[in-house]
Parts: sequence; C-alpha cells; structure tokens
Amino acid sequence: SKARAQVATVWALLRDCGPSHSFNGPSLPFLEQPYTESSTRRRAFLLPHATLLSGAPSAAVSPASAPLLILVGLAPEHLCTAVKLDYPLPTARFTSFSAAGRQVALAKSPVAGEFAGAHGDNEDMEVRRAFIGAGCNRVVNNVSWGACGLVAFGTQNAVALFSPLRGDIVTTLPGHKAPVNCTLWLPTKKDILQVHGRETHYLLSGSADGAIMAWKIGSGKGEWSHVLQLPGMHKKGITCIAGRMVSDTIAIFASTSSDGIVVIWEMAIDATPGGNCKVSCLHSLSVGLKPMVSLSLAVLPEQGSHLILAMGGLDHKIHIYCGDTTGKFVKACELKGHSDWIRSLDFSLPVTTSGEKHNLFLVSSSQDRTIRIWKMTSDSVSSGSTAQLRNGNIEMTSYIEGPLFVASNTSYQVSLESLLVGHEDWVYSVEWQPPTLSTEDEAHQPMSILSASMDKMMMIWRPEKNTGLWINSVTVGELSHSALGFYGGHWQPDGESILAHGYGGSFHMWKDVGLDSENWKPQIVPSGHFAPVSDLTWARSSQYLLSTTRIFAPWRNQVNPGDMIYWREIARPQIHGHDINCVAFIQGSGNHRFVSGADEKVSRVFEAPLSFLKTLQQATLLKPDVSEDFDNVQVLGANMSALGLSQKPIYTHGAKESPISNSNDGPDSMETISDAVPTVFTEPPVEDQLAWNTLWPESHKLYGHGNELFSICCDYEGKLVASSCKAQSAPVAEIWLWEVGTWKAVGRLQSHNLTVTQMEFSRDNAFLLSVSRDRHLSVFSIRKTEEGAEHHLVAKHEAHKRIIWACSWNPFGYEFATGSRDKSVKIWCVQDASSVKLLATLPQFRDSVTALAWMGLDRASNAGILAVGMDNGLIELWNVSGGRASAGSTPELSPLSVACMLRFDPLLCHVSTVHRLRWREPDSSDEKSALELASCGADHTVRVFEPSRTQQQLSDIDEEPTLEFTSHESQAVWTVYWTLLLLTWSTIFTATSGGSRTRLDTMCMLTTWNWPRRSANGGSACATMGLSWKKSSMVPDRNTTSIFWLGLEMLATSVMSSLK
Repeated sequence: SKARAQVATVWALLRDCGPSHSFNGPSLPFLEQPYTESSTRRRAFLLPHATLLSGAPSAAVSPASAPLLILVGLAPEHLCTAVKLDYPLPTARFTSFSAAGRQVALAKSPVAGEFAGAHGDNEDMEVRRAFIGAGCNRVVNNVSWGACGLVAFGTQNAVALFSPLRGDIVTTLPGHKAPVNCTLWLPTKKDILQVHGRETHYLLSGSADGAIMAWKIGSGKGEWSHVLQLPGMHKKGITCIAGRMVSDTIAIFASTSSDGIVVIWEMAIDATPGGNCKVSCLHSLSVGLKPMVSLSLAVLPEQGSHLILAMGGLDHKIHIYCGDTTGKFVKACELKGHSDWIRSLDFSLPVTTSGEKHNLFLVSSSQDRTIRIWKMTSDSVSSGSTAQLRNGNIEMTSYIEGPLFVASNTSYQVSLESLLVGHEDWVYSVEWQPPTLSTEDEAHQPMSILSASMDKMMMIWRPEKNTGLWINSVTVGELSHSALGFYGGHWQPDGESILAHGYGGSFHMWKDVGLDSENWKPQIVPSGHFAPVSDLTWARSSQYLLSTTRIFAPWRNQVNPGDMIYWREIARPQIHGHDINCVAFIQGSGNHRFVSGADEKVSRVFEAPLSFLKTLQQATLLKPDVSEDFDNVQVLGANMSALGLSQKPIYTHGAKESPISNSNDGPDSMETISDAVPTVFTEPPVEDQLAWNTLWPESHKLYGHGNELFSICCDYEGKLVASSCKAQSAPVAEIWLWEVGTWKAVGRLQSHNLTVTQMEFSRDNAFLLSVSRDRHLSVFSIRKTEEGAEHHLVAKHEAHKRIIWACSWNPFGYEFATGSRDKSVKIWCVQDASSVKLLATLPQFRDSVTALAWMGLDRASNAGILAVGMDNGLIELWNVSGGRASAGSTPELSPLSVACMLRFDPLLCHVSTVHRLRWREPDSSDEKSALELASCGADHTVRVFEPSRTQQQLSDIDEEPTLEFTSHESQAVWTVYWTLLLLTWSTIFTATSGGSRTRLDTMCMLTTWNWPRRSANGGSACATMGLSWKKSSMVPDRNTTSIFWLGLEMLATSVMSSLK
C-alpha cells in the first residue's frame, strides 16, 4: 500500500503541475556556474514551477521536465534551502529522501508557498518528548480526573494530561486561543456502568474566549485526536462544564459562561476507537445579570428520561431545573441558605433508604465557608393531583417542608440534610466519592464528600454510623508559608487517592495506604510554572536544568536503576517578589552557582547548599566517594522568614543535624511551623517540601543597572558575567561586565540604543555577541587581563527589519545566527577579528523567530544543528555545515550548507511563544548518548526533547550519500525510472526535429546515472545525489512534450495495475 501511494503521488505531482507555470531562475549558491541568462534554462530544468529565495531575473520555462525533478531529485539540503513551492501539493505524502543523515519529506497538505519538512512522526527522523513541566491555571473547575485514569487540566492555552501512576505529564493538547478554564471527561466517574469495557474516552475543555473543544482518546494506544470545536454559543469565558451519560452512546452536558447564558448540549458518541462524535445544542437558558459559576447534572431517580440541573452563582441561590433528553429544561425551584457566591455543586447517584425509597443528594459549597447537603426524596403522585398540573409536567407545588416539584408522575421534596462547618476560608470545591460497582453490576454510592478550601485544607466528610451526623473524618493539607489554598479537590475513580490543585499552580495528592485504618500519605505529582517562563539553562555539569525558579533533573530508581527515568522537580532555589527574567550558571563550588536577574535593578547570586548536593546524588545515583562537590561546602541550606526579603544561609556547624527525608513523610501535627531545616531527600520531594526545604542561600548582590534586568549570560569558564536591562536610550542600554569572585564591574559596553534582548559568548570566550530591540547586532572582542577585561567593538550591523530576539554561536567556530520578529534567521561569521559577513539567510519562517540554539556535531566538517523556536510555539531543527570562519587572517570560506532536518509535530511543541532553547552538552564518554534540547515558553511549560538519532549518527555526514528505500519502494521507483528512460529515448528519436543538442543532452543525462556517485570536486547538488549532466539547454520542444505526457499517462496506468 505504501508503494502504491508513492507511485500515485508521483503521478499526481506530474499530472497536476501542468505545462503552464513560470519559474524564477536566479543563481543558486550550490551550483558550479554563476548566474547567466544562458544558464537559466538548465537551472529551470532542476527546479520547475518554483521560486528561488535569493531573488533574481525571471524567465518563463516549459515544465515538461518536471518528472525528472520528482524521480531524480535534488540533494535534500539544497532542495529545502533553495526552493519554495508556488503551488499546493495535491497529494498526501511523497517518498522521503535521506542523504548523510539529513531527512526531507513532503508532508501532508502543505500550504501553498511553504515547503514542509519532516515531522516528528517521520520514520527516519523522530523526536521524543522526554519531559513536560507545567502548572495548573488558577481557576476553579480547571481539573478533571477521568474514569480512564488520566487527569486533565488547563495550563495557559493548552490542555495538559498527566498520569497519577507515573507522576508525570503525558502530553499537552493545543487548539485553544485563550487560557483554559474548565475540563470534563466523558464518561464521568459517576457513569460507572457506561465506563465498563469502553475503549474510547472524550474530553471537553472550555476557555476564556467562550470556545469549547472536544478530544478523543483510545484506551489501547492512547492516541489523541481533536474531534471538533463546538458552535460559538458563548460570548465570554466558560466557567463550568457538567454532564452525564444517559446511555452508552448519548451524553448530555451543560456549559455556563460569564455572559449569563447556560447551554444544554447533546453529544452522540461511538464507543469504538474509530467512531465519530456529533454535538448539537438542545437548549439555551438566560440567567440574567448575575451569571452562574457552578453546575451539576444528574438523572432523576425512577425517571430515566428526565434530568435535573443545578446551577449556583453570584446571587447566593441554587437554581433547580428539570428537563428531558430532548433538551427542554424548566425551572423547578430555588434553594436558599448560602450567604455568598456558590462555587461548587455535585449530585450523588440515587441512594436507596427506608426500603425502596430513592433519595438524591446534592452538596453545595460557598464563599461563606460552609457546605450544605440537600436531600431530594421521591414519591409517586396520584392521578388526580397529576391532572391538576399546569404548563407541562414539571411544576413547583409547595413550600411547606421545603421546595416540592413534580416531574412526570413523580414528586420530589427538597430538604436541607446537613450543614457542614469546618473550613476557615472560602470552600471552592465539593465532590461525592465516585460510585463502586457491586457484584450484581449495580452502582453503589459511598456516603463520602471531599471538600477543598482556600484555608490550605482538604476534608473528607462522612455520616456517623450511630447518629447519622456528618462529621469530618479525614483532614489533609499543606503547612508551608508559600501555600495559598486550594482551588479544587478531586477523587480518584476508585476512591483510593485524592488530588488538589492550588493557587501556585501546584498539585497535591494523597493516597490511603492503610490496611486496617485510613493512613493518607503524600504522593509524587508533576509540577511546573504557573506563569510564562522567560529563561532556562543547563547546569555546568549538565546534570540538571534550571528554569528561573525551579530545578528539574532525571530521577533514577534506586532499586532498579535500569527502569525508566522520570524527570522530577528536585529544588526551588529562590523565592522572589518580582518576575525572574534571566539566569546563568557561573563558576563556584562544584560549579553549582548561578546568577539571576528579575524585574528589579539588582542581580542576585545563589550557591548550592550541601543538602541540595546530597539530594542530587540521590537522584543521579552518584557514589559518595566519586562526587567532589561536597568538599569545602559550609552552607547546609537556606531559610527565609515569612516577611523576609532575602534567603539567609544555614551553616553546617550551626544547624541541626540534616534529616534524611522521604517524600511520604508528612507533618506530624497541625502546630505552627518552625523555621525550615534543609533536608536531604531520598525520593522526589513534594510541593510543601520544595517550597520550604530546598532554598539556596543568596551570597551576593550586583548593583549598577538603572532599570529592570532583562538578559544575562556567562562565559564558558564561568568567570565573567554580562548583564543588560530594559532601556530606551543608549546610556541605559549599556552591557555591564562583572568578574566572578571579586564581584566588581570590569567593563561597560556601549553600542545599542534600546534594550539588549540576548547575549552570548563565543565558545573560546574571545567575543561577546549581543542583539537588541534597535534591530542591530554587535560583536565585542573580550580579552581578560590582570586588572579585569579589555573590550572593544568589532562590528555593529543593522541585521534585521524588526526586533532581534535571539542569537547563538557555532560551538566550533566564529559563525553565529540571529533570529528576528521579521520571521527570518540569518547566519553570519566574524572575519579578521574586525568585521562581520553575512553567510546565508534561511527561508522565511511562518512566524516570528524568538529563540535559537546551535549545537555542534562534527568539528572537522563544521557541522551542527540549529534549533529555531517561533512565536507560535513551533520548533524546527536545521542542519548547518561548511562555511568555516576564522578570526585570524582572511579565511577561505567553504560553501555553507543549510537544510531543514526536522519540524516538530505541533502536539509536541509549545502553544505560544518559545522564549528560550538550550542544548544539553552530550556525554563525551557515551557515543550513543541522546541529544537533549530544553525549551521554555509563554505557555507556562518547560519541555525537554530527544531527537531520535544519537550524536554519532548525526555527525556522520562524510559517509557516501545514498537514497534509502524499502524493497517495495525500490521496486516501484526503479520501475518508473527505467520505463521513463526507454520512453524518453523513443520520444527523442521519433520527434520531428531529431538530432538537436537538447535531445542528445537529455539522453546523456538519463544514461549517466551512477548509484551512488560523488563528484570530483564535491560541488554540485545533483552530483551529490549521484547524477551528472551536460551543461547546456535541456528543454524539449512541443512535440516531444506531448508525446512524453501521453506516454507517462500510459506508464502510470500500467504501474498502478501491476501493484494492485
């Protein structure tokens, strides 16, 4: 099937390109001859129906030779670098050509004017996402724990999913254009009868712009797909989504928004993995100027066709609506009692009491710090009373013992069952324990309620057996000063664990590990930022990753070191009152010292304490006698008082003995918190330990800048720091140089007029590169002296048309790249240590370029990978080789080769601006070590990617280039090639004006195929792919063209028939 698809692709390309396109033919940098008018046609033969990006005179050329581009091909790096298609490709995918480890493929349905490179799902070039760190949005109803076992939550504009069993984030789902406010799984945890044996699950997500999206996952492979986006019924942000399955294939759910509209939806789903889903709007309710912020939907007892909907909002009332599956809902009654906003509602399953009597319970929570349990008792209605009902079959009839309403032939009496008082702050969430399945395949509702409050506590409420009074049986929470309360609490589907999400975007999970009695212990959960992440950097030892305020590291299993390694947050070095903009590691004890800049005028220096070094040893399983980082470390940890402004060191000779802690150890009592003692962790720390026991002491402050710090970097020896701040004038835009150790300012570099957005030292520390908002790049020569550092400006260029956001040096030379808001990346080199020359401009990207990172692969060929991050969150990898630059005498520059080798799948990437990219230095002792690329962005996430090729495979670019095909692909391609060869020969000798130079050259070209063949000078693109040709015009006349297309149609028909 693959071979058939590729032959069909070739035929569609040849057929749909047509004979009437024009071609702009300027000089190509990789061809032997410079541009001349006489050679335009020869180059048009190589690249038909395309526009070269360097820009030059154009000439109309016949496209009859289009098949030869498709079948013979061009070197992938040259095709990707030089050509931009001027027409949409009409096919799904074309054969992938791989040469020297560089992959190019035509992807599915590329947009006209774009060349689609290989995606992450390509067979020869893949990228694996090793880690995602993300925090939860600060919104009620944002988290949903599904019956499939995954937890869904919103993190900025994306929906993230994490596995509680592994404690890490599985994936993020892009699509929303505004922050995600709420999520809901279908089937829900209450739909236990519909969940049994189901292969697919659906997820609904609502965002702040009123959009609702539906996603589908297959429980087998876990593959996600975006099903649809619901019609725009809401004009403002979605605040809550609630629903239930009314059958195996039908779900009813309701959504409420800040616009005061509640919409009832019907979702028809197919339980099979390949099934479809349809959503339709059943009913819309207007609730007035005070919108609803909480919803709950249930099936009425003894009325399988009737539903009950509870709404709570800003008017302090609970509004009860009843309706049927057709979607028409009628207001039944109001429940009064709360004195503030109602933040959460949840219906239980029907509970059987007093024989055959079915009761439905509704629990509500409010900002008045109370929880109320409402009981709805059902009773049959006589025929006489039923006949007296007006306006349909739903009506409120009495307030004698509480609201009474009738649905169909059943009446329901509502009464207040219990008032629960125990929380000391707003109660944001209440939830019934999920039902269990009995041996008779019946759902049983446990009488347990979980509540979460802004008082940092979660409580489990149960009725006492003897008296029936509801009491608090379990209390869990966080005692750290940094915790600011919980926005929601959720049960695991089996009721063995509970989960909370807090103000700081954090998750908190406890599991009942007791045998005879309840014993709730903290569990490992994912963690991450809850605001945009502006910078990150690898440690000088490459053992861990620092992202402004958090340290992430791969944690190895001590029992089975060969098991899968999961990334964990192991420390939180600093607590700051300002947003942190930049960080850089510098030289220090064990090289675990960094400097950071925030929205203040001071740079702060932090040093790793002994407790962190020992925790790092536990994570990486280093032997104590191997690590040299412990020597001469006198600081055990750091402490900050509740109202303190800096982190004070705790010294080893003056502190209590550092305890060895397990993450399952919780607080022994609810007493006040003493000063935090630094702790060595044998398991990944949990949230309260990270916030309170992993601080680094602040050792120095660097004063000098007049505005907020914006960018900071350090040379590769770790001895010289460069910093810049926000600026609107040249004096403020100075770059300050600081000497590590003496902490003196040793230089002030002047060149830019506006904010310096990024800086980087060359690998040998000879130059400092800076880029700015003033659209200029500057290169400074840096030479260290006994008195500090000497510097002078080497070059300053207006490099781009818009703000320059990023820059990066080639680790093997003096080439560097710059990226700008003008959607371009340019590659430069330093010549003669006195000038800068432009080497190449990459094809224009789809969005602003905001991050760059250059990784060296092979010093001999000057080969490397340039990672490019964009404003839309996408990431691309480009292969760069050649163009050797030297800072000495005038260099002889070799041709620069640039090719797009990988475009990350959008499901792997960020959903908004990529702020920073950093390559992890590979382990030189391990030739098979995987490359790792870290990224951070405005979507609150930190990600680590692993390209599938090892360093050795990627750097092996001097091997003989080959075309790689499977056996079926080879058979199909060779069949097409040799048939075309014979067809072209017959075309040449049967044409009317035979013997022309054009036909002879075409015949020579087709018969000089070498497989593979390297050109003598290593120059031309076609020779790189094993093709040589005569240097003359090769355009057949009209008769040849007509016969050629007719023969090609016969060829494609015969090949397709044989393959079938």
